[in-house]
Amino acid sequence: MNYKLPKNERVHSKKSIKELFDKGSSFFLYPFKVLYLDQSIIENGTHQVLFSVSKKKIKKAVHRNFVKRRVKEAYRLHKHLLNHESEQKKLIALIYVSTDKSSFEIIQSKIQKILKKLQTLGHSS
Repeated sequence: MNYKLPKNERVHSKKSIKELFDKGSSFFLYPFKVLYLDQSIIENGTHQVLFSVSKKKIKKAVHRNFVKRRVKEAYRLHKHLLNHESEQKKLIALIYVSTDKSSFEIIQSKIQKILKKLQTLGHSS
């Protein structure tokens, strides 16, 4: 099992980010807003994810980075819940919308639920 989170598994191109926010579908699972977009062919063939913590909600950069690290870690440990065999790859944006710093256990359980939901959404299409 690959527990790494290399750059090719993160959304980093402006074009992909714009497309995700313009055309993507979303759902809400507190403390996350999740945007996702199915793509039939992505260059590197992996699911790609973007992590965001609002400056409006969490003022201090130290705290935003702290939350982002927790979210990235939870995703990294549970990304195997997404089916990597399917030819349908997803662009995913995990947007943290709470004003307080959640514990790692809470973030981890929510990320697991999100990934399972994304997996079932992938099967229904």
